[in-house]
Amino acid sequence: MRTVLEQAKSWHRPLMLMVLAMSGLVLASGIGLLVDNREILNESVWLKPFKFGIAFVLYGATLAWLLSKLRKAKRLGWWTGTAFAVTGIIDVGFIAVQAARGTFSHFNDNTDTFNQVGQKVFMSGVLGLFGASLVIAVMLLFQRVGDAPMNRAIRVGLGLAVAGMAIAFYLVGANTGHEQVTDAYGHPVTLAGSHGIGVEPGGPGMPLTHWSTVGGDLRIPHFVGLHAIHFLLITLLVLHLLAGRVAWLRPERVRARLIGVAAFAYAGVMATVTVQAFRGQALIHPDGETLGMLGGFLAVSAVALAAVVTSARRTAVPEHAAPRQPVGADRS
Repeated sequence: MRTVLEQAKSWHRPLMLMVLAMSGLVLASGIGLLVDNREILNESVWLKPFKFGIAFVLYGATLAWLLSKLRKAKRLGWWTGTAFAVTGIIDVGFIAVQAARGTFSHFNDNTDTFNQVGQKVFMSGVLGLFGASLVIAVMLLFQRVGDAPMNRAIRVGLGLAVAGMAIAFYLVGANTGHEQVTDAYGHPVTLAGSHGIGVEPGGPGMPLTHWSTVGGDLRIPHFVGLHAIHFLLITLLVLHLLAGRVAWLRPERVRARLIGVAAFAYAGVMATVTVQAFRGQALIHPDGETLGMLGGFLAVSAVALAAVVTSARRTAVPEHAAPRQPVGADRS
């Protein structure tokens, strides 16, 4: 842990400052969840900034680490990361301010000056966050920042993260039905858009996430996409640790292929929940079509996994068969 903290000092500083600010927001929002009983749409006003704070801590720290690995176009990477950090603070800051005001940050179409200006900045920020992530993903696509398994995990993970962010454009633009709701004080608010498909705002939701339990919810594929890179990096770490004990996992090509299988399976899950959401179907109530789609992706992944493992074990050199140095040979 001490080594990781020391290395973090060399990561992209503006992004790490953003991560620090988001950590403070998570703490403040957590306290708000405990002591503030105001609610909008049957959830605490502080739940949204709490969740966004956690998401930006994880994603911001990951980008800061990735940018420290760049070998080319470092200046462009620094400015792109800085743009993401500034935009993130402004956007999530607006979410926090609206929570403190007891009203909606997303889709709020009320005509008060603060909200109107804030909404324009907020929606522009979505484009900025997406654009910065896309630039970083393209930069990493054309240069190596580690071994083959790491490069594959980073490239696919960032690609899926950008795809998850793209869903936000639908959230803020295309899904433009108008609904009348009330804020934490009972004042009327017009929502021009929704993250739900075929559901009313404030309907039944899952614990903590509040993802709809009665209809489609685009927050699900958005979440799955954003955290693809974390899943793949954790998978990479597990494979690296297992390679110390399992001989056939040690070749780079084997771990790279396994990361490819994991990436395909994860992309299949993301595709499934995206289609499911657009079909207006709740995550916890899949029908035969959804289960068939997921089963197809998982079946192909299982076959690919078996093929990679079988090939790796067949070609692995047993440790006892490794050539030994002659007695008395130089071991320096």
